[in-house]
Amino acid sequence: MIRVGIIGCGGIAHAHAECYKHIHEAEVVAVADVIKERADKMADYLGALALYNGDEIFNRKDIDMVDICIPTSMHCEYAVKAAQAGLHILCEKPIALTMEEGKKMRDAAEKAGVKLMIAHVLRYFPEYEAAKMIMENGDIGRPVMVRTYRGGVHPGRIREWYEDINLSGGAIHDMTIHDIDFLMHCFGDVKEVYAKGNAYKHERYNEYDVVMLEFKNGVIAHIEGDWSKPAGSPFTTKLEIVGTEGIYQSNSEDSIPIICQIENTESGASDGVAIPESPLTARTNPYAKEIIDFIKAIENNTDTPISCNDAIKAAYISLCAMESMKTGKKVYPKEVV
Repeated sequence: MIRVGIIGCGGIAHAHAECYKHIHEAEVVAVADVIKERADKMADYLGALALYNGDEIFNRKDIDMVDICIPTSMHCEYAVKAAQAGLHILCEKPIALTMEEGKKMRDAAEKAGVKLMIAHVLRYFPEYEAAKMIMENGDIGRPVMVRTYRGGVHPGRIREWYEDINLSGGAIHDMTIHDIDFLMHCFGDVKEVYAKGNAYKHERYNEYDVVMLEFKNGVIAHIEGDWSKPAGSPFTTKLEIVGTEGIYQSNSEDSIPIICQIENTESGASDGVAIPESPLTARTNPYAKEIIDFIKAIENNTDTPISCNDAIKAAYISLCAMESMKTGKKVYPKEVV
């Protein structure tokens, strides 16, 4: 049984808390938040101890692992403290606001001999798992082009710190890094980055960015990050992968969200085949699956399914996109060590 301390009781922590209720491999011992009401509410829900400062987690002897669900600007500080306390670390994405901080987190975990995994949960969503499987099976031939969209209401309407790009990293570093990580998971290293958007124009509750990636294997990706929708609008995602022999599409707005259209070479026609999503239980939703995988890595002393270096590389590419947006020039990423 892995004993868990949750640091931060805001939005994403609620998704994690719901999972822990059904993960028998773990027990949440304590939760911490500087807002007393949030800590009390989550502690009551989980039958855990409420603390009002994350540092209090590190003084306890009955915790094996921390789940860090606090703003990105605080990830490095708390991950390093957790490592120094000998605790395994599951930390929300992105790993940090800078490469230096991300590497500091990685190095602290390696020095302490603890596991550190960044929660790039998109890899566990069924439509993205299906996309990767279809590509690996060769069903759509060789992938050549990808389009993604991820967008909704600006989160700064609820949490003010999202409005400060120096704290959140804006839509690219906070949100489209999901797509960057997933595409690198599928296609490997990036050769070239170019981005346009209004992230640095500071238009309140209105950010829209486009990132173009060329991978070293030749795949071209067009990534949209949208924080401009009116209040009350749904959050939506789209993924389209064009291959030499077919196309894969998913759209969260569709009643049938996944379509794999494969060229019929005999007749020249195309067939649209819907791949139904499996019902997601409390243990098979994406957040639960990533937590369970991390716990298995702790229990079996194996590598985490999402490596720290993968998270650092994804952060680096998103930072390259932000640099491109600032300068108006293409960025050619260097090797990350």
